[in-house]
Amino acid sequence: MTEQNVKSCLLCGVGGQGTVLASRIIAAAAMEKGLRAKTAETIGMAQRGGSVVSHVRTGMQIPSPMIPKGKADILIGFEPGEAAKNIEYLKENGTLILCAQEVKPITASLGQSGYDGDTCIAYLRGKIPKCYVIDTGRIIEACGNPKVLNVAVVGALCASGEMGLSIEDVDRALEIKLKPKVLDVNKQALRMGAACIK
Repeated sequence: MTEQNVKSCLLCGVGGQGTVLASRIIAAAAMEKGLRAKTAETIGMAQRGGSVVSHVRTGMQIPSPMIPKGKADILIGFEPGEAAKNIEYLKENGTLILCAQEVKPITASLGQSGYDGDTCIAYLRGKIPKCYVIDTGRIIEACGNPKVLNVAVVGALCASGEMGLSIEDVDRALEIKLKPKVLDVNKQALRMGAACIK
Protein backbone atom coordinates (compact mmCIF):
# COMPACT_ATOMS: atom_id res chain seq x y z
CA MET A 1 0.00 0.00 0.00
CA THR A 2 1.37 3.41 -0.97
CA GLU A 3 2.00 6.31 1.40
CA GLN A 4 1.23 8.81 -1.35
CA ASN A 5 -1.13 11.60 -0.19
CA VAL A 6 -0.78 10.51 3.45
CA LYS A 7 -0.16 13.38 5.87
CA SER A 8 1.73 12.58 9.06
CA CYS A 9 1.97 14.54 12.31
CA LEU A 10 4.03 13.51 15.33
CA LEU A 11 3.16 15.13 18.67
CA CYS A 12 5.50 14.83 21.65
CA GLY A 13 5.41 16.14 25.17
CA VAL A 14 5.21 15.02 28.76
CA GLY A 15 2.35 13.58 30.76
CA GLY A 16 -0.40 16.04 31.59
CA GLN A 17 0.06 18.38 28.61
CA GLY A 18 -2.81 16.95 26.57
CA THR A 19 -0.72 15.42 23.80
CA VAL A 20 -3.03 12.43 23.28
CA LEU A 21 -6.20 14.56 23.23
CA ALA A 22 -4.59 16.88 20.65
CA SER A 23 -3.87 13.90 18.40
CA ARG A 24 -7.46 12.72 18.71
CA ILE A 25 -8.79 16.20 17.87
CA ILE A 26 -6.61 16.26 14.72
CA ALA A 27 -7.86 12.80 13.72
CA ALA A 28 -11.50 13.77 14.37
CA ALA A 29 -11.09 16.95 12.29
CA ALA A 30 -9.68 14.90 9.40
CA MET A 31 -12.59 12.44 9.61
CA GLU A 32 -15.08 15.32 9.66
CA LYS A 33 -13.45 16.37 6.37
CA GLY A 34 -14.07 12.91 4.91
CA LEU A 35 -10.55 11.52 5.30
CA ARG A 36 -9.43 8.42 7.11
CA ALA A 37 -7.24 8.79 10.17
CA LYS A 38 -5.07 6.48 12.25
CA THR A 39 -3.46 7.27 15.59
CA ALA A 40 -1.05 5.51 17.92
CA GLU A 41 0.59 6.51 21.21
CA THR A 42 3.64 5.57 23.21
CA ILE A 43 3.40 6.70 26.81
CA GLY A 44 6.18 6.40 29.35
CA MET A 45 5.22 7.00 32.98
CA ALA A 46 2.91 9.81 31.84
CA GLN A 47 1.53 10.37 35.33
CA ARG A 48 5.01 11.30 36.51
CA GLY A 49 5.93 13.67 33.72
CA GLY A 50 7.27 10.95 31.44
CA SER A 51 7.47 11.20 27.66
CA VAL A 52 4.31 10.96 25.57
CA VAL A 53 4.47 10.55 21.78
CA SER A 54 1.38 10.45 19.56
CA HIS A 55 1.33 9.57 15.87
CA VAL A 56 -1.46 10.89 13.61
CA ARG A 57 -1.75 9.93 9.94
CA THR A 58 -4.52 11.06 7.62
CA GLY A 59 -5.44 10.29 4.02
CA MET A 60 -7.44 7.76 2.06
CA GLN A 61 -4.97 4.83 2.20
CA ILE A 62 -2.86 4.77 5.35
CA PRO A 63 -0.44 1.83 5.50
CA SER A 64 0.31 2.08 9.25
CA PRO A 65 -0.59 4.32 12.18
CA MET A 66 3.09 4.59 13.15
CA ILE A 67 5.13 7.26 11.37
CA PRO A 68 8.51 6.00 10.11
CA LYS A 69 11.54 8.11 11.04
CA GLY A 70 12.10 10.90 8.54
CA LYS A 71 8.48 10.85 7.31
CA ALA A 72 6.56 13.28 9.55
CA ASP A 73 5.29 16.33 7.64
CA ILE A 74 4.96 18.18 10.91
CA LEU A 75 6.26 17.71 14.44
CA ILE A 76 4.51 19.38 17.36
CA GLY A 77 6.72 19.70 20.41
CA PHE A 78 4.77 20.48 23.57
CA GLU A 79 8.13 20.68 25.33
CA PRO A 80 11.50 21.71 23.77
CA GLY A 81 13.53 18.76 25.09
CA GLU A 82 10.93 16.26 23.91
CA ALA A 83 10.95 17.87 20.45
CA ALA A 84 14.75 17.56 20.28
CA LYS A 85 14.52 13.87 21.24
CA ASN A 86 12.04 13.17 18.44
CA ILE A 87 13.39 15.42 15.68
CA GLU A 88 14.59 12.41 13.66
CA TYR A 89 10.94 11.70 12.77
CA LEU A 90 10.62 15.00 10.88
CA LYS A 91 11.12 14.82 7.13
CA GLU A 92 13.55 17.09 5.30
CA ASN A 93 11.89 20.52 4.92
CA GLY A 94 9.23 19.49 7.44
CA THR A 95 7.61 21.94 9.85
CA LEU A 96 8.23 22.15 13.60
CA ILE A 97 5.72 23.80 15.94
CA LEU A 98 7.27 24.26 19.36
CA CYS A 99 5.84 25.39 22.68
CA ALA A 100 8.24 27.83 24.31
CA GLN A 101 7.71 26.70 27.92
CA GLU A 102 10.03 23.98 29.21
CA VAL A 103 8.96 21.26 31.61
CA LYS A 104 12.04 20.16 33.48
CA PRO A 105 12.50 16.41 33.81
CA ILE A 106 12.81 14.91 37.28
CA THR A 107 16.60 14.53 36.87
CA ALA A 108 16.93 18.31 36.26
CA SER A 109 14.82 19.05 39.34
CA LEU A 110 17.19 16.92 41.41
CA GLY A 111 20.22 18.73 40.03
CA GLN A 112 21.40 15.76 37.96
CA SER A 113 20.90 17.39 34.55
CA GLY A 114 21.97 20.63 32.88
CA TYR A 115 18.82 20.78 30.77
CA ASP A 116 17.85 24.26 29.60
CA GLY A 117 14.78 24.84 27.43
CA ASP A 118 16.10 28.06 25.82
CA THR A 119 19.25 26.28 24.64
CA CYS A 120 17.09 23.53 23.19
CA ILE A 121 14.91 26.04 21.33
CA ALA A 122 17.98 27.80 19.89
CA TYR A 123 19.34 24.45 18.68
CA LEU A 124 16.04 23.51 17.01
CA ARG A 125 15.67 26.93 15.38
CA GLY A 126 19.14 26.56 13.91
CA LYS A 127 18.46 23.04 12.64
CA ILE A 128 14.89 23.36 11.27
CA PRO A 129 14.22 26.20 8.78
CA LYS A 130 10.43 26.00 9.26
CA CYS A 131 10.37 26.27 13.05
CA TYR A 132 7.57 28.18 14.76
CA VAL A 133 7.92 28.86 18.49
CA ILE A 134 4.54 29.45 20.15
CA ASP A 135 4.25 31.54 23.32
CA THR A 136 1.76 29.17 24.87
CA GLY A 137 2.14 30.88 28.25
CA ARG A 138 0.61 34.06 26.83
CA ILE A 139 -2.29 32.09 25.31
CA ILE A 140 -2.96 30.23 28.57
CA GLU A 141 -2.93 33.54 30.49
CA ALA A 142 -5.33 35.18 28.01
CA CYS A 143 -7.72 32.22 28.12
CA GLY A 144 -7.42 31.75 31.89
CA ASN A 145 -7.12 27.99 31.56
CA PRO A 146 -3.90 25.92 31.28
CA LYS A 147 -5.82 23.04 29.70
CA VAL A 148 -6.17 24.92 26.38
CA LEU A 149 -2.49 24.36 25.51
CA ASN A 150 -3.19 21.36 23.29
CA VAL A 151 -5.93 23.11 21.30
CA ALA A 152 -3.73 26.20 20.79
CA VAL A 153 -1.05 24.09 19.09
CA VAL A 154 -3.70 22.45 16.90
CA GLY A 155 -4.61 25.99 15.81
CA ALA A 156 -0.97 26.57 14.86
CA LEU A 157 -1.02 23.29 12.91
CA CYS A 158 -4.08 24.51 10.95
CA ALA A 159 -2.36 27.79 10.09
CA SER A 160 0.75 25.95 8.89
CA GLY A 161 -1.29 24.23 6.17
CA GLU A 162 0.73 21.03 6.56
CA MET A 163 -2.21 18.72 7.36
CA GLY A 164 -4.77 20.38 5.10
CA LEU A 165 -7.10 21.12 8.01
CA SER A 166 -8.95 24.39 8.55
CA ILE A 167 -9.98 26.10 11.77
CA GLU A 168 -13.59 25.23 10.86
CA ASP A 169 -12.67 21.52 10.53
CA VAL A 170 -11.24 21.61 14.06
CA ASP A 171 -14.23 23.61 15.37
CA ARG A 172 -16.46 20.69 14.36
CA ALA A 173 -14.11 18.20 16.04
CA LEU A 174 -14.07 20.27 19.25
CA GLU A 175 -17.86 20.26 19.30
CA ILE A 176 -17.73 16.45 19.26
CA LYS A 177 -14.82 15.91 21.67
CA LEU A 178 -15.28 18.60 24.34
CA LYS A 179 -17.92 19.44 26.92
CA PRO A 180 -20.05 22.50 26.04
CA LYS A 181 -18.85 24.48 29.07
CA VAL A 182 -15.23 24.53 27.81
CA LEU A 183 -15.99 24.89 24.11
CA ASP A 184 -15.79 28.68 23.81
CA VAL A 185 -12.45 29.02 25.61
CA ASN A 186 -10.95 26.24 23.50
CA LYS A 187 -12.17 27.88 20.29
CA GLN A 188 -10.49 31.09 21.50
CA ALA A 189 -7.24 29.20 22.12
CA LEU A 190 -7.49 27.54 18.68
CA ARG A 191 -7.60 30.93 16.98
CA MET A 192 -4.84 32.41 19.14
CA GLY A 193 -2.61 29.46 18.26
CA ALA A 194 -3.32 29.95 14.56
CA ALA A 195 -2.44 33.65 14.84
CA CYS A 196 1.06 32.71 16.08
CA ILE A 197 2.00 31.33 12.64
CA LYS A 198 3.17 34.17 10.41
